[in-house]
Amino acid sequence: MWIEQRVWTAQAGWTVTGAGSDKPSLVLYFAAPGTLPAEDILADLRAAYGDAPIVGCTTGGEILGSEVIDDSVVVSALGFALASVRVASRDLADLSQSRATGAALAGDLAGEGLRALFILSDGTKVNGDALVAGCLSAVPPDVVVTGGLAGDGARFQSTAVGCDDPMRPGRVAAVGFYGESLSIGHGSFGGWDEFGPPRTITRSAANVLYELDGEPALDLYKRYLGDEAQGLPGSALLFPLSIRPAGEDAGGEVVRTIVGIDEQAKSMIFAGDVPTGHLARLMRGNFDNLVDGAGRAAEAASASVGPCLGLLVSCIGRKLLMGQRIAEEVEIVSDVLGKTASLMGFYSYGEISPHGFTGKCELHNQTMTITTISER
Repeated sequence: MWIEQRVWTAQAGWTVTGAGSDKPSLVLYFAAPGTLPAEDILADLRAAYGDAPIVGCTTGGEILGSEVIDDSVVVSALGFALASVRVASRDLADLSQSRATGAALAGDLAGEGLRALFILSDGTKVNGDALVAGCLSAVPPDVVVTGGLAGDGARFQSTAVGCDDPMRPGRVAAVGFYGESLSIGHGSFGGWDEFGPPRTITRSAANVLYELDGEPALDLYKRYLGDEAQGLPGSALLFPLSIRPAGEDAGGEVVRTIVGIDEQAKSMIFAGDVPTGHLARLMRGNFDNLVDGAGRAAEAASASVGPCLGLLVSCIGRKLLMGQRIAEEVEIVSDVLGKTASLMGFYSYGEISPHGFTGKCELHNQTMTITTISER
């Protein structure tokens, strides 16, 4: 397996590290909105890598090596000696199509030797929970499913995904990895602290939360946020919710980030489902715990042997909270995975991975999620 990486910035243009030995099996890229036009990114990568499969998305920030970068395009081209890759894409018209789209996309790639799926989805027009459920319904349980939702900084206006064509909104793409020579690792952890009492979700519909303990959810949330409520929905990235089924022991929680609010309905819109009857608690960030969570994710994903590509999908909320300290979470991942790992990633609107405690693949928010890919 070989890996070649490159980065584009307005100051330096394209800079290349590593060297591919032949035609790549796959080219992945993550691009800040407003950098290069989508058509130019694809044209440049076609010129460099011929007709190899090319898949990418917009971001809330880019990762290459042990650095967090803004306003760039980061690329990894990888070539396998024995393993193979296939890609597929589908378009979403609205949230209601999320599960069917996931099932159709995974069905397109299901087949003998499938080891893993890496999913990139539009981040604003999808119900991530339903998308993941659809994917899982179409592949055997031993297939590892990871990935993330495309980002648009902290704007939540428009995200885009490309799959052998220029990036566009409403797209979901998947990469299928095939072959016994592959070693796939994965890990996903958060590091946020819960505060306040647990509250019951008394009215919701899919990913829209209307009531907590019988009270309008937005009213209660604003009361907790105080002055921070003036910055909604952007400030909600700093105060996500943890949810879990009532009566279930701690450890199986998933974190949900608000991606929009409805002042008239006094409701909050999340990146994934918030089922009625579940318990919810507010969360806030702790710098040291967030960095530790990234390290734990790297430890879980470090099963790969020898040189590997480490794909990091971290939540935009972590980036906004940690500010100048955000590089620390990437540095600890680099330290744990070691010098044989080539790192690349992006800041997302949602992370897809098996849960760190339950092992069930789910949509996560506010986590550092890592997928490692190597060839034995």
